[in-house]
Amino acid sequence: MTAERLDSLAAIERACWDELARAMREQGHAWRVMTLATVDAGRADARAVVVREVDPTARTLRFYTDARSPKVQQLRARPDGVLLAWSPALGWQLRMPVRLALEPDADVLAAHWAGVESIGATNDYRAAQPPGTPVAHHAPERGDRAHFALVRAEVMALDWLELHPLGHRRARFEGGASSWLTP
Repeated sequence: MTAERLDSLAAIERACWDELARAMREQGHAWRVMTLATVDAGRADARAVVVREVDPTARTLRFYTDARSPKVQQLRARPDGVLLAWSPALGWQLRMPVRLALEPDADVLAAHWAGVESIGATNDYRAAQPPGTPVAHHAPERGDRAHFALVRAEVMALDWLELHPLGHRRARFEGGASSWLTP
């Protein structure tokens, strides 16, 4: 958590990426679970995703999903989305327009699957039916990892909003440029 209020745009942008990286190391960090918004046939669709990897240098985030999920169909049709994070501890909202893509590299996918296996969470990605399929009752039937997918979100911009008793502030970081915005 940032102790003092940051004043320079460069320091704020660095702090945003530092907090994103910290969220990957700290299980209870508020930015570990974000809202992902996509478009489905011209309508907004949003859901929570658990961010599994942050690369500040490449400006990317990664999360897991079932390859049969509606979000995968949506990102294939239109790869644009928005990730939204809120931290009550910081008083920061972070909106990130992103370009979404499935990880095509089988070796990278296998390495991530090994990580899922190491924490015993493989059943989360082995449902016999696609996500959202109506069922009569919860069925523990499980398949294999054929539907495990890794989504890469390339961050196009950071839109940072600080809600603070001394006054709200907002800034945007995009393409190497930064600017203050009206909150």
